[in-house]
Amino acid sequence: MFVRIVKMGFYEDKVQAFLDNFEQVKEQIRNFPGNRFLELYQDRNNPTVFFTYSYWEDEADLERYRQSELFIEVWAFTKQLFNQKPEAWSVNKLVTLE
Repeated sequence: MFVRIVKMGFYEDKVQAFLDNFEQVKEQIRNFPGNRFLELYQDRNNPTVFFTYSYWEDEADLERYRQSELFIEVWAFTKQLFNQKPEAWSVNKLVTLE
């Protein structure tokens, strides 16, 4: 399993459109085969910056999601709202403390 982190910056007047769309698709993303966890974060100092944080079983699962109709539709909508180029990282979780 690995973690995917995506940073996205939006035009201020587009934030609500992003949030509304995320609300509509979050369950579909979370229930996509291979996805084990999904969270959305908003930067405390810059409310136009958001991060998605998701767990995937393996790279093939993430790639299937990225090639799916769901992703294609979500990304086509979302990328119109960006005020900066998104950034993404795939990382291995090494330690969890609770």
